[in-house]
Amino acid sequence: MFSAGDDKQVKCWDLEQNKVIRERDSVCRVWDVCTKMQIFALTGHDNTVQFLLDQWIWTDAQVVTGSHDSTIKFWDLRYGKTMLTLTHHKKSVRAMAQHPKEHCFASASADNIKKFSLPKGEFLHNMRSQQKTIINSMAINEDGVMATGGDNGSLWLWDWKNGHNFQQAQTIVQPGSLDSEAGIYALSYDMTGTRQVTCEADKTIKMWKEDETPTPETHPLNFKPLKDIRRFKFLARPNLVAVLADGSFYRTWISQIYFGHSHTPC
Repeated sequence: MFSAGDDKQVKCWDLEQNKVIRERDSVCRVWDVCTKMQIFALTGHDNTVQFLLDQWIWTDAQVVTGSHDSTIKFWDLRYGKTMLTLTHHKKSVRAMAQHPKEHCFASASADNIKKFSLPKGEFLHNMRSQQKTIINSMAINEDGVMATGGDNGSLWLWDWKNGHNFQQAQTIVQPGSLDSEAGIYALSYDMTGTRQVTCEADKTIKMWKEDETPTPETHPLNFKPLKDIRRFKFLARPNLVAVLADGSFYRTWISQIYFGHSHTPC
């Protein structure tokens, strides 16, 4: 049984033993896999910790957490202390994603999607549009295409370099489901980066593939680079991406396969 109280905690109870076996306490915990003992309890957030990124690749031992208190914290796992706190968001940080090659990551909130550098957490820029919904998940492939899934079933695709939203898609709930069950709770790219997998509130897993037949006429793109990012140009595979004269590009995605679940996937 789960219970929620005015102390901002959600607790999981074992009714046979009549005790709490799990609780939500706004803490990021570090565990020893071998001994199953807790090493650190990283405290400092004022609300639920929603997402976590580990930065063992780029730094010695760093963890990044996003919380419903609208902050992002950088932690040093060597000492179990806070290194940096980012306060750029105004609402809950519900999703984060790290670029597979670049030293940077993006964080999503209802106010905006923001891009930061690693390991220092320097603010780079905002995405150029607002999805205007709660963003539950996001993913980035090696070609620089970022996908974000919203609570209203919207699936938006972004140019990682300049923050331009070049396509907006809407998932379709399976027959018998309510329109309110169109939320996308999780999404990821496959190993090739050309397929997307989404877990949705209507108890389905959907797979999306690239549309290899778009043209500037069928999918017009109105894009004007901002002054501070006009220097970026892009290279991409010609059979998947159309490169325009100003250096921008676009791709389209279509839904492909449905898998049924008896419970909502997450």
